[in-house]
Amino acid sequence: MREEGPKQDSGTAAGIAPVPDRGISNRTGGEVVLRGRADEGKGRGNDAVNVEISQAYLYESGSKQLVPAELLDAITEQQLIDWEDQWIPAREAGLERLRANRIDRKLWPQSRHWNWRGKALEVTGSLANPCFSVVCDGITQGMMILDTLPSAREPSQAGRPLIYIDYLEIAPWNYKYLPSDVLRYQLVGSILMRAAIEVSLQEGFKGRIGLHSLPQSNDWYANKCGMIDLGVDAAKQNLRYFEMTPAIAQAYIAEGSKP
Repeated sequence: MREEGPKQDSGTAAGIAPVPDRGISNRTGGEVVLRGRADEGKGRGNDAVNVEISQAYLYESGSKQLVPAELLDAITEQQLIDWEDQWIPAREAGLERLRANRIDRKLWPQSRHWNWRGKALEVTGSLANPCFSVVCDGITQGMMILDTLPSAREPSQAGRPLIYIDYLEIAPWNYKYLPSDVLRYQLVGSILMRAAIEVSLQEGFKGRIGLHSLPQSNDWYANKCGMIDLGVDAAKQNLRYFEMTPAIAQAYIAEGSKP
């Protein structure tokens, strides 16, 4: 685990829509597709990887329609290019509007200092750090880095392995804390959370998830995801620590997606 700063940023991207498994398409018989077609691409760092792509759906705020998207089981070079060429300018423009309007810095996006190229480099070649990204309309809409090594703290699950969400962020134009005419897409956070649960299931961890949340995301993890708030962690910059038990994971899957 890296001590750079707050780890999570789901914003409002995790809306809910009437599609199976929170925006991720299903195989026949209900098995969630996290392994779709394989494309050759640039993976974490500069290593070439086979990227597995799954069908997903986002809720487009402007049209109020579900639109096709892709879930990639990697953060490729193209995602990092999108971060540099698309996310950073959009974020800086939003921050400039916040400055001009004299908005208290406490209300600014709390992940604004994150450097995704650096984060991807830190986990290059690490089998313990699966990465995911969501792409829609040819542009990266969200990214996530996981850690498979930590153990659960929630009393009923204490000591058992879980998937730790190290970093999760959505694109600035999907983030309610930056002023814009309209959020482009919802469900990005939901799709990434669903992917993390599926990794936990595939690893035999029964859906257990853990994370430290940025204060702006506490409500989403507690109330939208139903995670258990285990309180402030003094060892992690006083961020609140949340966990999802197997029962909560199954409830999250069963609920489906709606805005």
